[in-house]
Amino acid sequence: MTNFEKEQRATTVGKFNGKNVVITGGSSGFGFTTAKLLVDGGARVLITGRTQATLDSAREQLGKNAVAVRSDVASLSDLDALAGRVKEEFGTLDALFVNAGITRFEPFQSMSADAYDELFAVNAKGSYFTVQKLAPLLSEGSGVVITTSVANVLGIPMISAYAASKAALRSMTRSLARELLPQGIRVNAVSPGPVDTGILDRSMPAEAAEATKAQMIAQNPMQRFGDPDEVARAVAFLAFDATFTTGAEFAVDGGASQI
Repeated sequence: MTNFEKEQRATTVGKFNGKNVVITGGSSGFGFTTAKLLVDGGARVLITGRTQATLDSAREQLGKNAVAVRSDVASLSDLDALAGRVKEEFGTLDALFVNAGITRFEPFQSMSADAYDELFAVNAKGSYFTVQKLAPLLSEGSGVVITTSVANVLGIPMISAYAASKAALRSMTRSLARELLPQGIRVNAVSPGPVDTGILDRSMPAEAAEATKAQMIAQNPMQRFGDPDEVARAVAFLAFDATFTTGAEFAVDGGASQI
């Protein structure tokens, strides 16, 4: 961790005392990094994921203020069970980070119907019903943050179906922001660009992953990958500090979608 990152962490000490937060897809990547930021700031955080071993590791690292629940957002029965567990653990929520999602690198010509359906079942349907099931537990003044992607505005090869699923989330952010206004709930989106979470290494052959990363860095205006902590701070801002902002999409992408 750099000195700047340590200073940023120091400013959050005690900032989230008494706050209850749910993060789907919180056992790895910037879901986990956001959980760590909030727990370090005093929040109680419930994270979800589909792999028990990864959840157990995350729970151990986060400490006693974290709860880890195995849950698949593509399963409505899992989401019903999650809502029940959240009500049991917390009663009410102050923030919800809808972050669970999957990526698939596949040329348009060879994309299968099954792969397409899986992307939308997790990324779009899963996110939509996560908000629906947990919205009744969100207190007035709370914030929902949905993870979209710069892919929803950039024509990037190999991820057309993924990009479409994230564009659906951008639309949902606006619609849900309007529909939840009467409850005093804000809904915004964080739109990460190339962030070094290790997902490329896990989802592609090593040589292809290295070539893809080099190309992404070369094409980015800031000439680097983002750090998961930079996304986490943006999520925390949207969830708690952006009190006069709703329906917005906040790009954390080194300028890739802006300049």
